Amino acid sequence: MKILDRYLIRTILLFSAMVLGALLTLGALFVFIEQQDDIGVGSYGAADALLFSLLNLPQQAFELMPIAVLIGGLLGLGVLARGSELVVVRAAGVSVARIAASVAAAGLMIAIVTVLIGEVVAPPLQKFARQQKAFSKFSDVSFAGSDSAWVKDGNKIISVQEQSAENLFGGVDIFRFDGPQQLQSVAHANDARLGELSGRWRLGDYRETRFEGDHVVAATLPHFDLEIGVNPGFLGIAASEPRQLPSLGLLRLIQHLEANGLEARAYTFAFWSRIARTCSIIVVTLLAVPFALGPLRSSGAGTRIVIGVLIGVAFFLVQRTLETGGIVFDLDPVILAWIPTAALALLGTILIARTR
Repeated sequence: MKILDRYLIRTILLFSAMVLGALLTLGALFVFIEQQDDIGVGSYGAADALLFSLLNLPQQAFELMPIAVLIGGLLGLGVLARGSELVVVRAAGVSVARIAASVAAAGLMIAIVTVLIGEVVAPPLQKFARQQKAFSKFSDVSFAGSDSAWVKDGNKIISVQEQSAENLFGGVDIFRFDGPQQLQSVAHANDARLGELSGRWRLGDYRETRFEGDHVVAATLPHFDLEIGVNPGFLGIAASEPRQLPSLGLLRLIQHLEANGLEARAYTFAFWSRIARTCSIIVVTLLAVPFALGPLRSSGAGTRIVIGVLIGVAFFLVQRTLETGGIVFDLDPVILAWIPTAALALLGTILIARTR
């Protein structure tokens, strides 16, 4: 690797790290503010809220990395452009494609780190944060499990596998006991919604098996109302949303849902969206090259930050809009997940090709 490559890569990494640090500081502050309503519930205090905010930082880093790299790339290359360093590099015969290759190498390094954060570091820390919050807020409720939330309510033990919306849970299993060790019935529902009345859940596609003496009775109902004394906020803390699951967990869940003929579009989109968002890190890094060599060559840092924020926010909003549209209009989730990244890649390719 030449001196020029190391210099460009170091510049991109330094400014991206600075921007990411600023974004994470704001993100942690917002999460901590959101926790204020929960402080004082059970034994959940300000120190617990601060710990919860800090443990969520890796997940925020994974989600904010594209916009941090975009702004960092614009700032880093912009500083080199304003100092005429890129002009000297171009005058020495280094092509735009050669500069773009060095910048792409920096983006690849950041993408690898992002994968490690999103797949290895963030999921266990975020899960631990949710569980600790659940323990603190709901100290009278039992909790255990690895890929699902388990809660004991009287003679019932309930397992919830995932949370697909704020008030919608899926993969609910209910075990009723008659006495400490006598299993009375086992039931499963594909989804559960919080009912309009407090302490009631509306279970969908409900199937129950009851053990009565020497025989077994099976029942299937489209809907079943379950009386439960567990605060619904517990499951909202304990269960994971699709976008918070690691790629391997999402892939296993998709295979399980498809094998059982269940709806998997939301999880398919979340899976491919994670991959596309990681690849977008390289794309947005390259996008900084034509701006630094072109229209933003003599602009200040404020202008570059504004441009980066606008592109990043547009990328985020388009991704969220496509996610909702794909679920509502039954569109292909794989194509939709790649549209924002593909659009940025096309834009970057055109701008780099037109840069002289």
